[in-house]
Order: sequence, then C-alpha cells, then structure tokens
Amino acid sequence: MQKYLFIDRDGTLVCEPEDYQVDALNKIKFLPRVVPALLKLQDMGFKFVMVSNQDGLGTDSFPLDTFTPAHEFILNTLESQGIVFDQVLICPHKPEDNCECRKPKLGMVQAYLRSDAWSREHSYFIGDRDTDITMGIAMGVTPICVGLESEVADSACDSSCNCTGNSNVGTLTPANVKARTWDEIVEFISSREAALDKKQGCCDGRVAVVTRETKETSIFVKVDLDNSGSRKIDTGIGFFDHMLDQIAVHAGFSCEIKVRGDLYIDDHHTTEDTGIALGTALKKALGDKRGIGRFGFIVPMDELQAKVYGCPDSARFTLDNQCAVTLEESTSDVDGTVAVALDISGRPHADFSLDASFTRDKIHDFETQMVPHFFESLAFAMGITLHMSVTEGNAHHQVEALFKAFGRALRPAIAVVTNELPSSKGTL
Repeated sequence: MQKYLFIDRDGTLVCEPEDYQVDALNKIKFLPRVVPALLKLQDMGFKFVMVSNQDGLGTDSFPLDTFTPAHEFILNTLESQGIVFDQVLICPHKPEDNCECRKPKLGMVQAYLRSDAWSREHSYFIGDRDTDITMGIAMGVTPICVGLESEVADSACDSSCNCTGNSNVGTLTPANVKARTWDEIVEFISSREAALDKKQGCCDGRVAVVTRETKETSIFVKVDLDNSGSRKIDTGIGFFDHMLDQIAVHAGFSCEIKVRGDLYIDDHHTTEDTGIALGTALKKALGDKRGIGRFGFIVPMDELQAKVYGCPDSARFTLDNQCAVTLEESTSDVDGTVAVALDISGRPHADFSLDASFTRDKIHDFETQMVPHFFESLAFAMGITLHMSVTEGNAHHQVEALFKAFGRALRPAIAVVTNELPSSKGTL
C-alpha cells in the first residue's frame, strides 16, 4: 500500500521568520539537509503531501501577490532537485475564523481519511508545532517533530513507536517529543520501517498467494520471488507441470501450484486459468515494483520490439534445440531459435509469433495450441508487455524453449537492482 509523508512547510521545510510570514524571497531559508533527506525518503517509496496553515492568506495582512512568489520558489526549488509533492493543502484562515480546515482539525485531509488505499501504519506527519503532532495522531499516523537541533527531551516516540489515533493527544507535544534534524528523521523512519517489515514478515521476501475458483477450475498459487528453494506443481497435466517448473527454475523463484480442472472436457480451462492465476500472483508479489529490473533480455514497446545485440560485450543469449541457455558472440542480427522480450510495464500486451507451426498438435495430454493462450493469459493478468517467437524444430523443444526463455527473461525483470521506480512516469 502507498506510504505518505504529510509535511508542514514553515519551520519544517523552510525556517520560520520572526513575523511568521514567508512573504518575500529573502526570507526563504531551507532547513539544513532537508533536500537529501527528502530524496532518500522519496526513494523509500513515500509520496509527499504538504499541509500548511497560512493565517489570513488572501487578506490585506497577507496578500496573495506576496505569498505566491515565495511559495512557488520553495516548490520549484525542491522540484529542481527531484522532490515532488503529490498535493499541496493550505488553510488560509485565521484562528478566530473557526474553520474546519485549520490544523489540527482534519478538514484538509478528509479525502485521505476516506480512502483505504494507503497505509496509516507506514505513514508519518512531520512538523514543528503541537498542531502538527496532534493532527498526525488524529489521522492515525506517526507524528515526528522537526527542529534545527536535537537537544530536546526524548519521549517514547522512537523506532518502536506505535502512535495511532487512539493515543493520548495531550501527552505528545514538542515539549516532550524529541525534535529531530532531517538526517535523524531519515534514520528514525528507516529504522521504524525496518522494524515494521520484520514484524509483518516482509523480510521473508516478496510473497503472494492467489486462489481462483470457477465452475471449470479450482486453483491455488503461491509464489516467493526472493527464494528459489522449492517448487510443488500439480495441474493434472504432466507436461504442463514440467513447463511451469521451467519458468520457476529459470526465473529463480519458488512456487506452489495446485490445480483441479475439467480435464474430462479438455485442457483449455486448466491452462488458461493457471496462466491467469500465476500472472496475478506474480503481479501481487511485485507490489509497487520499486527497484525491479523491469525489462527481460530485449526491450519491447507495445506492438514492436527492439532487439538489442552486441551489448555490453557483443554477446547475446539464445536457446539451442536442446533447450539449453547459451551465451554466444554475435556480429550480426541473426535470429536465434527462440526469442522472448518482456517489460513489466503495467500495459498488458502479448505478441506470439511462430516462424513455423508446432510440429505436433499434442505433447502427451497437452495441446500445443494452448502455449500462446497460456502466455497471453499470464501477460494480461500480470500486466506485462510480452513478445515471443520460436523457429521450426522438435515440438517438445519448441515449447520447452519458450517456457525456459520466458523464465530467463523474467529473472532480470523481477530482480531488485535498485531502490528506484524504473519508470519516468513515476508509476508502473
């Protein structure tokens, strides 16, 4: 689920002037280390929402034409460093207006409070005043007091803090909450998130369980993307079990797949629904996809694919007619026996092409015409762009090469290689 940092502006991002109004450019001074801190927190998957009281904004005492240039300078400066706020929420009222949006009242964040699409436990409210601390508690998120110095009394608000909306609001104010510098805030949040992940079992890896029940099939799928120790597969179709095992082996994940389908009719529903369930489980296990490699072997772009050979050492991967993965020198753009390109793009698309037809209609009880249908079902359930092709050969080898190549393409795509989201759009 999405994690948010609700962040005050004056006294938190920028120093608060003596007259409490940031209404000129020469009054703007960012708190020390705020930019690198926000970049680190952004890389941890947090989205930012600014929540600020601006007393009398739009009145003669604080006209918009003095507020706007300074405010836009703050936002533009942060954006120039790669820091983007999802939303900026400002209450323009004075205390005597008795509005419902002035912090610590919750009017500005009602849309968030009505939504269950984000995690309260993994979200925080960062500010420098008691109104910020109180509002964070009322929202059910962990409050953090920020200050230029950390020489303020410690409190129970450490890495084991479980501040929620049920906390005693009166016991948490800047007077008895440790004020943290921005470096300390990053350390605090990192430590607390690690503790929560350990408590919730996240350290065991990216695991997902999917069950699918229809009139034709009953399916259980469990995948663990960060462990490759075990595979238990039983679909009722021996050759299909063997092919699914090839995906898991070559992609490097463990799985448990149990399928009961209407095989007395044919293998269509079992194969199709297994593809849907496995694709759904893989998508679920990937979570927000932050840090993954995203691409497999060569880069597809929806209806087309760019074959990239000769990189970085003029090498390419192919599968020979014995279904072995080989690395060979390549000086020309010559097709191999099998090619698979995938992109965990969030844009479902499947392109399956045969340079020659499968040389057999069936391999034991498995119909070869179900191969493209399986991969199409998986691709659409997983939300990936997938291109596959195979040349003429033994039917068993043709099918096995495709399943192995898919696994090999999937391996670098699901691997965690960084802490960034691999998309210029900011979402996958």
